[in-house]
Order: sequence, then C-alpha cells, then structure tokens
Amino acid sequence: MTPRARHVRALGVTVTAAALALPLVTAPAQASPAPPPRTGFETSDGARWTGQAEEERFLTAVDRASDRVSTTRTGTTRQGRPLQLVRISTVPSTNTVLLVCGQHGDEPAGREACLSTVRDLAYAEDRATLRFLARTTVLVVPTANPDGRAAGTRGNADGVDINRDHLALATAEARSLAAVIRDHRPDVVYDLHEYGATPPHYDKDLLALWPRNPNTDARVHGEAHILSESYVRPTAERAGFSSGVYGIWTDPVTGEPVKQVAGDGQERILRNTAGVKHSVGLLVETRVDPLTEEERKDPALNNRRRVEAQLAALEGLSGYVGDRRGAIERATTTARLAGLRDRGPVYLGGADNDPPEPAETLQDPPCGYRLDPAQYADLKDELALHGVTVRTDGDGAFVPLRQSRRALVPLLLDTRAAYHLAEGRPVEAC
Repeated sequence: MTPRARHVRALGVTVTAAALALPLVTAPAQASPAPPPRTGFETSDGARWTGQAEEERFLTAVDRASDRVSTTRTGTTRQGRPLQLVRISTVPSTNTVLLVCGQHGDEPAGREACLSTVRDLAYAEDRATLRFLARTTVLVVPTANPDGRAAGTRGNADGVDINRDHLALATAEARSLAAVIRDHRPDVVYDLHEYGATPPHYDKDLLALWPRNPNTDARVHGEAHILSESYVRPTAERAGFSSGVYGIWTDPVTGEPVKQVAGDGQERILRNTAGVKHSVGLLVETRVDPLTEEERKDPALNNRRRVEAQLAALEGLSGYVGDRRGAIERATTTARLAGLRDRGPVYLGGADNDPPEPAETLQDPPCGYRLDPAQYADLKDELALHGVTVRTDGDGAFVPLRQSRRALVPLLLDTRAAYHLAEGRPVEAC
C-alpha cells in the first residue's frame, strides 16, 4: 500500500480514488475546485517534516474547504506560537475522540499522521467516512508542543516535558490540553509519540499502553486495554508492523517479559491523567531508529515507515470506536458518575501491575480538603482547568470528594501524594 493510500485510510475508513479525484469540468465557466492540500512531509515524500508555517497554511486551507472542520486557538506558547484544536464533525455525535500529537517536539511522526488524517476526514465523501463522522466527533491537537517542534527538542521552550505536567499544569501547553479535556469530555484520548529502540529486547515498530494508574475506573481501564490489545496492535500487525507493550522489555526468542523500563502509573502523564478523568486513554509510540540498511542510507524511507505505522494504528482506533461506541459511552458515563457516590478507596501510588502499598492507599478517604485563602488563590486556576468542583467561603475553599473528579482531588491536595500541588487540610466529616 502506498503512503498516500494509508493516509486516506488513517481512521479506518476507505476513500476511493474516485472520491478524491477532481470532477470533470462540464462548462467553460466552471472552475475546478482546488485539490486537497498536502503537508510538507508529503510534498517532500518524507524527506523533511512539515514546518509551522506549512502547518498553518495547511489547516487554513482545510478549514476553508470543508464545513465539517473548524480550527480554534486554545492558547499561546511562551515563544508566541499558537496552540490549536481542530474539530471534525458533521452533526452532534455520541462519541468524542481526541488525538494529541507532538507533545514531544523531537517525535514528529505522530504529528504528520494527525495532519494528513485531518485532511482526509475533511475531504472524504464516501459513505463509510460520513457515517463515522455522523456518530463520532474527532478532535485533533495537531502540534501540542510547537516550541519544542521548532527546536527539535523533547521539552518546550523552558525545557519542561509537557507529558509530565498534566497534574501541575505549569506550562501553557498542558493548560491548553486540560481545558480541552474539561470542555469536550472526550471518550477516548489517544496520544501519539515515538521512542528509541534498545535491541534486541525493545525494538518493535509500534508500542502501545493504556492507563496504569489504579484510580482509573475498571470499565474505562478495560476499554483502554481492549483498544490496545484487540484493535491498535492487531491492526498494525496486519499492516506488516511488529508491536508490543510500551515499557516492557521482552525476550527476543520467547517473547516473554523480561523487565519494565517505563510506563508506570504516575498521574501526571497524559494517558494516566486521561484515565483518572474517565477517558479511555492510550499511548502509541513508533520506533525512530532505522530498521534496515536502506533506511539508514535514506532517512526519508525511515520517516515514511514511522508515519505509516502511526496511520495503521489509527485504523485500529477507528475500528474500535466503530465496533464499541456503545460500550465506550457506557464505560465513560458510568465512571463520571461514580464519584458522586463518594465510595471506595483512593490510591496515591501503584499501578495496574504494581498493587498500591497500604501506605499509598486511602482506604477511608476524607470528606474533602480545606484550602486557606492563600492556597486557594494559588491553585484556583489549576483546579478550574482540571474541572474540580470547589466551594468557596470567607475562610478559603473546601474541595469535596463527592464529585466526578473524586480520585483526582487527593492526588492534587493530599500531602502524601507524590505530585500534590498543595497541602490541603483533610476534613473527615461533612
């Protein structure tokens, strides 16, 4: 399959060549419509990555050409670059999927897959795609770290790893994403990355991982595991790409796990934050390193393989949403309502494969946490961005656990939590 064909099928919906072809001119006065725009990556056949100015022109052209696409600015980086959100939909829909692309500026393949997917969904006219968009709103953050992209660095302009800032929200980039998640409540948060291989134990074309944080609702956790293991990885493998679980070294002969080197349950990482906030989260990573001598000699060949692997994984995401949209909605809705019952433990550490220790478990959590006026003044913006319910009074603020974001509250305010933002005073009875 050609790279262009994979772009067209990025979300698992096939657009025929006829659907993309320009119509015949039937009268001399009738002008042919402009062809779909192409990214800098596409026009160079993978020899270089799409630049910022090219991205802006590309998104502007797509927005103008399709009434199912709208692009809004959700923030501005420290160096003045726009943080943008693209919304693709035909009618109000039952499921919302958020693609987060390019959190790390030196991992460009996912961003290229996102840009071409935006274009292909905008221009597609086949029945399968239109049916998909009638039932699914696709949100895309095409470049989550524009300053890092421009510099070719993992972190942003301040050297901060955005994917370790989804709790503190110290960066403009993470604050923008938090507002998107709060306002749009995506059912699925799909985070595209790349990684450096460590042969022979850790060198698959594509790796995936669900939220490991133990505060993720069991139903949401189950759906994220299904997304990874029954859809994204198998679809990538059917397209010819090897796959594995992110963070797990495996024996090259038996395929058995050897050790875990990454992928824990810490709540400040987006896939885990998404789970705690009741979205089906998934991290997807493609291998940066060349696979063959041909790829070492021709970087464009390596680049195209990385993007094609991301596009194949996106086909798996589409199949998952199409097959399981009812189960997804039930899982996320039930999880969002569960906090209102204010029952059960809250975990300050651990993971789905590393059970929390007793010291990391609030078996009988407090009713809530009180913040004094100075603490609340420092944190009110972050609490609002997280969508946390707060009751203010003359003595500061009370943050109850009886709310949809129940598990998030102790992670933010309990002094025993690893990444807490304030030392809230536990209130035992309401």
